[in-house]
Amino acid sequence: MLLLASASPARRRLLEQAAIPHGVRVSGVDEAAIQHPDPAQLVQRLARVKAQAVLDQLPSAERDGRWSAVLGCDSVFVFEGEVFGKPRDAAQAMARWRRMAGGWGLLHTGHALLAVAGGGERLATVTTRVQFAPLAEAEMEAYVATGEPLQCAGGFALEGRGGALVERIEGCVSNVIGLSLPLLRRWLADPACHPLP
Repeated sequence: MLLLASASPARRRLLEQAAIPHGVRVSGVDEAAIQHPDPAQLVQRLARVKAQAVLDQLPSAERDGRWSAVLGCDSVFVFEGEVFGKPRDAAQAMARWRRMAGGWGLLHTGHALLAVAGGGERLATVTTRVQFAPLAEAEMEAYVATGEPLQCAGGFALEGRGGALVERIEGCVSNVIGLSLPLLRRWLADPACHPLP
Protein backbone atom coordinates (compact mmCIF):
# COMPACT_ATOMS: atom_id res chain seq x y z
CA MET A 1 0.00 0.00 0.00
CA LEU A 2 1.13 3.54 -0.77
CA LEU A 3 2.14 5.92 2.04
CA LEU A 4 1.59 9.60 1.23
CA ALA A 5 4.16 11.91 2.81
CA SER A 6 1.93 14.97 2.85
CA ALA A 7 -0.48 16.91 5.03
CA SER A 8 -2.39 18.11 1.95
CA PRO A 9 -6.12 17.28 2.05
CA ALA A 10 -6.28 17.85 -1.73
CA ARG A 11 -3.67 15.15 -2.39
CA ARG A 12 -5.48 12.73 -0.09
CA ARG A 13 -8.75 13.41 -1.92
CA LEU A 14 -7.11 12.77 -5.29
CA LEU A 15 -5.86 9.35 -4.14
CA GLU A 16 -9.27 8.53 -2.64
CA GLN A 17 -11.11 9.53 -5.81
CA ALA A 18 -8.73 7.40 -7.88
CA ALA A 19 -9.32 4.47 -5.49
CA ILE A 20 -5.60 4.16 -4.71
CA PRO A 21 -5.21 2.55 -1.26
CA HIS A 22 -2.96 4.69 0.89
CA GLY A 23 -2.04 5.92 4.32
CA VAL A 24 -0.76 9.34 5.35
CA ARG A 25 2.29 10.49 7.33
CA VAL A 26 3.43 14.11 7.55
CA SER A 27 7.15 14.53 6.93
CA GLY A 28 7.83 17.53 9.18
CA VAL A 29 10.48 18.76 6.74
CA ASP A 30 11.54 22.41 7.01
CA GLU A 31 10.82 23.39 3.41
CA ALA A 32 12.54 26.77 3.75
CA ALA A 33 15.85 24.96 4.31
CA ILE A 34 15.73 23.38 0.84
CA GLN A 35 16.86 25.68 -1.97
CA HIS A 36 17.35 25.46 -5.73
CA PRO A 37 17.33 28.24 -8.35
CA ASP A 38 15.16 26.22 -10.77
CA PRO A 39 11.56 25.90 -9.46
CA ALA A 40 11.00 22.61 -11.33
CA GLN A 41 14.10 21.12 -9.71
CA LEU A 42 13.23 22.62 -6.33
CA VAL A 43 9.85 20.86 -6.10
CA GLN A 44 11.42 17.56 -7.14
CA ARG A 45 14.08 17.95 -4.47
CA LEU A 46 11.45 18.85 -1.84
CA ALA A 47 9.29 15.89 -2.85
CA ARG A 48 12.22 13.51 -2.42
CA VAL A 49 13.29 14.98 0.93
CA LYS A 50 9.71 14.65 2.25
CA ALA A 51 9.40 11.06 1.07
CA GLN A 52 12.80 10.14 2.50
CA ALA A 53 11.97 11.74 5.86
CA VAL A 54 8.82 9.64 6.18
CA LEU A 55 10.63 6.50 5.01
CA ASP A 56 13.37 7.07 7.59
CA GLN A 57 10.76 7.42 10.37
CA LEU A 58 9.03 4.11 9.59
CA PRO A 59 9.37 1.58 12.41
CA SER A 60 10.83 -1.75 11.33
CA ALA A 61 7.48 -3.42 12.05
CA GLU A 62 5.91 -1.34 9.27
CA ARG A 63 8.61 -2.12 6.72
CA ASP A 64 7.57 -5.74 6.30
CA GLY A 65 4.63 -5.68 3.94
CA ARG A 66 2.40 -2.90 5.27
CA TRP A 67 3.74 -0.19 2.94
CA SER A 68 5.13 -0.77 -0.54
CA ALA A 69 6.29 2.78 -1.30
CA VAL A 70 6.31 6.34 0.03
CA LEU A 71 5.07 9.18 -2.19
CA GLY A 72 6.31 12.72 -1.62
CA CYS A 73 5.01 15.75 -3.53
CA ASP A 74 5.55 19.48 -3.56
CA SER A 75 4.13 22.25 -5.75
CA VAL A 76 5.07 25.79 -6.71
CA PHE A 77 3.40 28.24 -9.03
CA VAL A 78 5.52 30.45 -11.28
CA PHE A 79 4.12 33.63 -12.82
CA GLU A 80 6.22 35.83 -15.11
CA GLY A 81 9.34 34.11 -13.80
CA GLU A 82 8.49 34.70 -10.13
CA VAL A 83 7.75 31.86 -7.72
CA PHE A 84 4.43 32.30 -5.94
CA GLY A 85 4.14 30.09 -2.88
CA LYS A 86 1.28 30.44 -0.42
CA PRO A 87 0.50 34.16 0.08
CA ARG A 88 1.56 35.35 3.53
CA ASP A 89 -1.60 37.44 3.94
CA ALA A 90 -4.66 38.83 2.13
CA ALA A 91 -2.77 41.91 0.92
CA GLN A 92 -0.15 39.78 -0.84
CA ALA A 93 -2.87 37.54 -2.30
CA MET A 94 -4.64 40.60 -3.75
CA ALA A 95 -1.42 42.00 -5.19
CA ARG A 96 -0.74 38.69 -6.92
CA TRP A 97 -4.28 38.33 -8.25
CA ARG A 98 -4.08 41.81 -9.79
CA ARG A 99 -1.04 40.56 -11.73
CA MET A 100 -2.36 37.07 -12.53
CA ALA A 101 -5.87 37.97 -13.77
CA GLY A 102 -6.00 37.34 -17.52
CA GLY A 103 -2.49 35.87 -17.59
CA TRP A 104 -0.76 32.50 -17.81
CA GLY A 105 1.35 30.77 -15.16
CA LEU A 106 3.13 27.44 -14.64
CA LEU A 107 2.29 25.01 -11.86
CA HIS A 108 5.20 22.65 -11.14
CA THR A 109 4.63 19.58 -8.96
CA GLY A 110 7.57 17.41 -7.95
CA HIS A 111 6.91 13.72 -7.33
CA ALA A 112 9.12 11.19 -5.55
CA LEU A 113 8.16 7.53 -5.15
CA LEU A 114 10.54 5.62 -2.86
CA ALA A 115 10.39 1.88 -2.29
CA VAL A 116 10.09 0.85 1.35
CA ALA A 117 12.25 -2.17 0.59
CA GLY A 118 14.97 -2.42 -2.02
CA GLY A 119 15.97 1.22 -2.27
CA GLY A 120 14.36 1.93 -5.65
CA GLU A 121 13.03 5.37 -6.47
CA ARG A 122 11.26 7.34 -9.21
CA LEU A 123 11.52 11.12 -9.50
CA ALA A 124 9.70 13.52 -11.83
CA THR A 125 8.36 17.03 -12.10
CA VAL A 126 5.11 17.60 -13.98
CA THR A 127 4.35 21.09 -15.29
CA THR A 128 0.91 22.42 -16.21
CA ARG A 129 0.08 25.78 -17.81
CA VAL A 130 -2.78 27.69 -16.21
CA GLN A 131 -4.60 30.69 -17.65
CA PHE A 132 -6.72 32.88 -15.39
CA ALA A 133 -9.86 34.72 -16.41
CA PRO A 134 -9.82 38.50 -16.66
CA LEU A 135 -11.33 39.61 -13.35
CA ALA A 136 -12.87 42.72 -11.88
CA GLU A 137 -11.40 44.08 -8.66
CA ALA A 138 -14.55 43.09 -6.77
CA GLU A 139 -14.25 39.46 -7.96
CA MET A 140 -10.67 39.23 -6.75
CA GLU A 141 -11.55 40.83 -3.42
CA ALA A 142 -14.44 38.41 -2.91
CA TYR A 143 -12.22 35.42 -3.62
CA VAL A 144 -9.41 36.57 -1.33
CA ALA A 145 -11.98 37.24 1.41
CA THR A 146 -12.88 33.53 1.44
CA GLY A 147 -9.40 32.75 2.81
CA GLU A 148 -8.92 29.95 0.28
CA PRO A 149 -5.99 31.63 -1.54
CA LEU A 150 -3.93 31.70 1.65
CA GLN A 151 -3.91 27.89 1.77
CA CYS A 152 -2.50 27.24 -1.71
CA ALA A 153 0.65 27.65 -3.78
CA GLY A 154 -0.10 30.40 -6.26
CA GLY A 155 -3.02 31.65 -4.20
CA PHE A 156 -5.73 29.57 -5.86
CA ALA A 157 -7.37 26.17 -5.48
CA LEU A 158 -8.57 24.63 -8.74
CA GLU A 159 -10.73 22.16 -6.81
CA GLY A 160 -12.31 24.95 -4.77
CA ARG A 161 -13.76 28.37 -5.48
CA GLY A 162 -10.66 29.25 -7.45
CA GLY A 163 -11.70 26.81 -10.16
CA ALA A 164 -14.22 29.36 -11.45
CA LEU A 165 -11.38 31.84 -11.98
CA VAL A 166 -9.32 29.52 -14.20
CA GLU A 167 -10.01 30.05 -17.89
CA ARG A 168 -7.88 27.29 -19.42
CA ILE A 169 -5.48 24.51 -18.50
CA GLU A 170 -2.82 22.96 -20.73
CA GLY A 171 -1.51 19.69 -19.34
CA CYS A 172 -2.38 17.51 -16.38
CA VAL A 173 -5.37 18.84 -14.42
CA SER A 174 -4.80 16.77 -11.27
CA ASN A 175 -1.23 18.10 -11.18
CA VAL A 176 -2.65 21.58 -10.45
CA ILE A 177 -4.59 20.13 -7.51
CA GLY A 178 -1.55 18.48 -5.97
CA LEU A 179 -0.25 15.42 -7.82
CA SER A 180 -0.32 13.96 -11.30
CA LEU A 181 -2.59 10.92 -11.23
CA PRO A 182 -1.57 9.84 -14.77
CA LEU A 183 2.10 9.83 -13.73
CA LEU A 184 1.37 7.93 -10.54
CA ARG A 185 -0.80 5.41 -12.42
CA ARG A 186 2.06 4.74 -14.85
CA TRP A 187 4.55 4.34 -12.01
CA LEU A 188 2.32 1.93 -10.09
CA ALA A 189 1.24 -0.07 -13.16
CA ASP A 190 4.48 -0.42 -15.12
CA PRO A 191 6.91 -2.99 -13.70
CA ALA A 192 9.77 -1.17 -15.43
CA CYS A 193 8.89 2.04 -13.58
CA HIS A 194 7.73 0.66 -10.25
CA PRO A 195 10.30 1.16 -7.49
CA LEU A 196 9.72 -2.29 -6.06
CA PRO A 197 11.72 -5.32 -7.21
